[in-house]
Amino acid sequence: MSDRPLKALVTGAANPGGIGAAIAQRLAADGLEVETLDRRPGCTYEVDLVSDALPPLHDIDVLVSNAGVPTIVGGAHSMDLERWERDLAVNLTGSFRVVQACLRGMRERHFGRIVVISSFAARFGMPAQVAYSASKAGLIGMVKTVAAENVRLGITANAILPGLVASAGVQAMPQGILDAWLEQIPTGRMVHTEEIAAAAAYFASPTAGSVTGQELLIDGGMTLNLMSVTSSVLRGRDAPAS
Repeated sequence: MSDRPLKALVTGAANPGGIGAAIAQRLAADGLEVETLDRRPGCTYEVDLVSDALPPLHDIDVLVSNAGVPTIVGGAHSMDLERWERDLAVNLTGSFRVVQACLRGMRERHFGRIVVISSFAARFGMPAQVAYSASKAGLIGMVKTVAAENVRLGITANAILPGLVASAGVQAMPQGILDAWLEQIPTGRMVHTEEIAAAAAYFASPTAGSVTGQELLIDGGMTLNLMSVTSSVLRGRDAPAS
């Protein structure tokens, strides 16, 4: 590695209240030279990852692949093929295109950090979101393969699997839906975008050189098994209504 500051690229960073923007801000605060990419205005590069040519990315040391389409609702029995293909094209193929473009320079320099934002739905599925869950699960397979192929070249690849994050898009959902979600989160709150950014910053750091091919769930305990064989499971069930 040269003495120049590490250069990072964060995709899907146009939304000021989103995960990508929070990650870009955190990496910049950590001293990295940060570029951003989104199909919407406001980033270093305005690029559609499905159809546009990519800018030169050979000098990127740290890639955080966060770009994705908003959740497309549709069950396995009803989702039409066009919507399925769009979800996979953006979330999976779009991410692969950027990873591939950055990898070439990383391999030449024998250094790189690749962080992919997947979802807890990749591990556990989600009703009415079959394409989203499938595309996010595909990212995990990609990350583990990239990690294995490049582990001897000083390049790491890891995935972050957020649960319900308090991004601007999520908070714009109907309050009734948010309330129903919050009832399922043991911490009683959504994950903060800054928490995802902190995890990305660790994976992106030089000190994380021995961490690769990993999946980090950040979900407020939502996927924990809270059932018990003791009487504690009954607490609250027999409490009188107020």
